[in-house]
Amino acid sequence: MKALFIGGTGTISTAIVKKLAADPMWEVWLLNRGNRADAVPEGVHQIICDVSDEVAAAKALDGMEFDTVCEFIGFTVDQVERDYRLFNGKTKQYIYISSASAYNKPAASYVITEGTTLANPHWEYSRNKIKSEEFLMKKYREEGFPVTIVRPSHTYDERNVPLGVHGKKGYFQVVKRMLEGKPVIIQGDGTSLWTVTFNTDFAVGFTGLMGNRHAIGEAFQITSDETLTWNQIYQTIADALGVELKAYHVSSDYLSAVGDKYGFDFEGSLTGDKSVSVVFDNSKLKRIVPDMKTTIPFSRGVRIALDYVLNHPELQVEDPEFDEWCDKVISTLEETKSKF
Repeated sequence: MKALFIGGTGTISTAIVKKLAADPMWEVWLLNRGNRADAVPEGVHQIICDVSDEVAAAKALDGMEFDTVCEFIGFTVDQVERDYRLFNGKTKQYIYISSASAYNKPAASYVITEGTTLANPHWEYSRNKIKSEEFLMKKYREEGFPVTIVRPSHTYDERNVPLGVHGKKGYFQVVKRMLEGKPVIIQGDGTSLWTVTFNTDFAVGFTGLMGNRHAIGEAFQITSDETLTWNQIYQTIADALGVELKAYHVSSDYLSAVGDKYGFDFEGSLTGDKSVSVVFDNSKLKRIVPDMKTTIPFSRGVRIALDYVLNHPELQVEDPEFDEWCDKVISTLEETKSKF
């Protein structure tokens, strides 16, 4: 079977590509700009092209057909409209990576299924994913376009440490603050429920949907079955680092207000996603992919990630602006408290 990945070298897709590259049943192709050639396994074919250049992409794909096309970098409806033009009639399945952040905020229930309403007034990213889903499902209903929707939640790999609050340069400054014994900001009181998924576990669920006729015209969420509070997530990171966690709890509303002028979109990433308690019911996925299970709990996954990051200096990207912002937020709140 022949699969094409648009992207294919990101946090989620790398594990999937590696898994399929080792499976003799699949012939794997990537269409991307070739920026992470080191992440491409041996035997995987690459088409070096910017898919946003539709004319160039159509030329590069001329005469090719696929059993499955997987879109990992489609964030807006115009991008999936382009994909429809490129792949309609040329693939037996088109898998679109949406997002679990598309689910209604606040949700009517903390238990999330694929039937949970899609609506997110707090995050444009999520609204664009919803519009993309709606376009694709309309094409499925009216024309039989063979779409499968996949909604990941917070997925990470050995190059990433999942957090609630961080700056524009990623997670490492928070890790550095922990190592330096400085307080780290956790949204709310840290007791909201969350799920983080290691990418190799995600890959099991995803590859089980590829070429699966029962997946056509359906949506599936793929997450770990492990649910943690944010306090537990941060404590697990601190334990793995061998340091004391100095948690500083700040409401998501306050973080949104004081982060906005620094360009931190905490309304979207927190109020529209991570500050909302969620527990994902993966029974729909497991009915057709019975191999799906959690093999890497967070206590293990975060040690894999920290070991990798601390041994690869190029991933230790410092963020002085975010560090200064954290200090300012904490000092301002402490000063306010002292007045009462």
